Amino acid sequence: MSFPATSLRTIVLPRASALSNAVLIVGGVFFLAALAQIAIPVPGSPVPVTGQTLGVLLVGTTYGASLGFTTFAIYLLAGIAGAPVFAGQSYGIEKVVGATGGYLVGMLVSTFLLGLLAQKRLDQKFATALPSMLLGTLTTFTFGLLWLHQFTSQSWSWTINAGLTPFIVGEVLKIAIAGTSLPIIWRIVNRKHN
Repeated sequence: MSFPATSLRTIVLPRASALSNAVLIVGGVFFLAALAQIAIPVPGSPVPVTGQTLGVLLVGTTYGASLGFTTFAIYLLAGIAGAPVFAGQSYGIEKVVGATGGYLVGMLVSTFLLGLLAQKRLDQKFATALPSMLLGTLTTFTFGLLWLHQFTSQSWSWTINAGLTPFIVGEVLKIAIAGTSLPIIWRIVNRKHN
């Protein structure tokens, strides 16, 4: 029997206040920024491989739609304002409107979508968590690829080779990490509350 909660945040902090939400948002922004620093340049591509997409999967599902979206939006605003939170400790509006902007916008949408799926408890079982993480990743890459293609005016072949192919193995690992760890965490949480 599952504990009646819509996200891990609501079970860990059932009485959320403005202060606890602010602490979670700041913590989430730091978490996303730290994972963005795990960045590996891809030769011939303006898009690096980062740990940031794993952060999106985890923040979106554990925080829920509203808080996850707000956290990623504040992360973007911090980067635009000059905080070195993007890959390679970069910052500025050019990161959001440049070649990688679509991935960032996709991550924003993905945090909201993943939060909605988590609120339907799809992060609690392996059979639903893995497809949810895949859908979140596909959302990020759909925005990213469309934007990259438009921004660079390159062919679709180039766009796929520069903006998707180098990331497939890493994204499969991130989906596996998030899609398996969350159901395990939910089992532990549910045992403690039953």
